[in-house]
Amino acid sequence: MNLAWATLVVVAVTVLAVAAMLLVRRGAPEGSRFTERRPRLRGVRRARHRLLCPARFHRLPGIRSYDQSRSGAEEEALVVAQQVETAQYLGEPVREPLTGELICYGRSVIHVEWPRTEEGSQGDQINPWGVALFRTVQAARLSTPSREAAYGKWLDQTSDREAARIDRIHGRSA
Repeated sequence: MNLAWATLVVVAVTVLAVAAMLLVRRGAPEGSRFTERRPRLRGVRRARHRLLCPARFHRLPGIRSYDQSRSGAEEEALVVAQQVETAQYLGEPVREPLTGELICYGRSVIHVEWPRTEEGSQGDQINPWGVALFRTVQAARLSTPSREAAYGKWLDQTSDREAARIDRIHGRSA
């Protein structure tokens, strides 16, 4: 019997809310925010979703750390791929060594860091290929404006990659 009453109350409140919105909309001047349909409908959809799916808005800490780790891993992989492209613009003598070291960096993440993270032994250890990348990029010859721009982009991407790596490692261990 309680389920029937609860259903009746929900339906009645919904009908009253829709009727009130229609009345406000009817009396609103043309061009006001009450006559615009899309923003209001989005608000109604959001409110309905919050009522029907409250767990979505109250995530457990474990889910948050998993999300942080997953998004960090995705971002790190994306930045590594972008750095491979940027390395091509840096020219000789660093183009090929940087590309190879980025591949080794990715393999190290997959085959060394992920197992350590799952065991709980990763901690704040550095990836040795990150150091190798740093040493190699120092040999870049910045003889043209495009190489200088690529070098600046490389440094930005390195910072982004390291931030994503931190999210991946600490998100998983949180």
